Amino acid sequence: MARYSRQQWLTLIVFAIADFCSAVCVSLQAPFYPMLAESKGASPTEYGFVFGVFELTVFIVSPIYGNYLYKIGPKFMFNAGIFTTATTCILFGFLDRINDTSAFLGLSFAVRIVEAMGNSGFLTASFSIIAKEFPDNVGATFASLETCFGLGMIVGPTLGGALFELGGYTVPFVTLGSMLLTAACITYCILPNYGSQDKGEQESSGSMISLMKVPSISLAAYAIIASSISIGFLQATLEPHLRPLQLSPFQLGLMFVLNGATYGIFAPLWGCLCDKWVNPRYVVIFGAFVTMAAFIIIGPAPFLPIPTTLPLCILALVMHGTGFGAELVATFTSAHRDAVANGFPDDIQTYGLVSGMWTSTFALGAFIGPSVAGALFDWAGFSWATVFVVGLHLLVAILFILHVCCDRRRPSGGLYTKIHPSLANSDPEKASLITTGEKKIPLNRSISDSSYYSNTSSESSQEYYVY
Repeated sequence: MARYSRQQWLTLIVFAIADFCSAVCVSLQAPFYPMLAESKGASPTEYGFVFGVFELTVFIVSPIYGNYLYKIGPKFMFNAGIFTTATTCILFGFLDRINDTSAFLGLSFAVRIVEAMGNSGFLTASFSIIAKEFPDNVGATFASLETCFGLGMIVGPTLGGALFELGGYTVPFVTLGSMLLTAACITYCILPNYGSQDKGEQESSGSMISLMKVPSISLAAYAIIASSISIGFLQATLEPHLRPLQLSPFQLGLMFVLNGATYGIFAPLWGCLCDKWVNPRYVVIFGAFVTMAAFIIIGPAPFLPIPTTLPLCILALVMHGTGFGAELVATFTSAHRDAVANGFPDDIQTYGLVSGMWTSTFALGAFIGPSVAGALFDWAGFSWATVFVVGLHLLVAILFILHVCCDRRRPSGGLYTKIHPSLANSDPEKASLITTGEKKIPLNRSISDSSYYSNTSSESSQEYYVY
């Protein structure tokens, strides 16, 4: 970080502020919106879907944003996303003026869907800009900003509840929405414009379908879904599971904070490991096993003859925060590398495709998790329901282990990266790779200790590969 430029530092700071404020606005209604909805005549199923439709919308629109990020522009999408999220947050604060149940629910769905569209655009663009601005520290930077987002998700309900007690329903939405609007103005002034120097570069970047055809990226998408399912599972079923322990409201709130806080603490560590020292796939495998152990303990699993106790639940939640954090950070880092390593040019649209995939699959898991958890809890109880999550992460571990073993058996001994000609011409380091009769090893390159660069194509094809 000491080598970051002034532009990188400014980008990091404004991203941290925007991530925190956005998470606060997205999560602040949780403590008091259900009470308002019931007073308007809405059932728990109806207002519960108001929360669920947010993730469903993110799942649908994120791949679209990722696919058209180049045309829209990362900076415009980022600022438009923040502005939309802030505006809809403020509008959500005036729903208490509506007394008709159908109108109340209809507007709740409409505002929440538009808010999800804004949040999805903001996240997709921000992940892409991270990959562009911090190419050597993608994992660590992503993890640091995820820590800010996680803190916002924790602070949002708490701060929203406090402002609700002080000034009523509208005050928290107007106050925190205005704070996010201020963050949008700051980012608009500071962020540079991002674009390609060659229009043909856009056409060669591929599509979301071609991206998902890469086996390693498909595996990463599955791991992301499994991780977010585990989060949603606990959000829906942890409170009834802990009810026999007779915890106070404050103690119960702290239990919900545990895994998020652990994730925030360890996420930068996973990012640094993935960037510099450890293959991200190994981190995913480790995270899958830790998450499995967490759900076996918190169940406790039907084959474990132990009672549910508060210390065991605390241990399990801390382990879960550690495990799913390792999975999420490592999959983001590896997906960007694997896309470039499988022929996608190292440009902003490729970053957009990968970021859209990550955001979309995470939202899909966050939508599936609570839905499946509630049905399994009613049908088989919490202990047996946890076996579903254990099975998902066992499959993650097995698939990634097999993938690592297959990679080691490849005759080439490693992955290769196609370098797009326009990028090679615009990047002095990559331009040095374009030779006609010799191999060059550029300095300060860290693909692997034994890596070397080679021109493997004719002059007419203008394709260069990194081994």
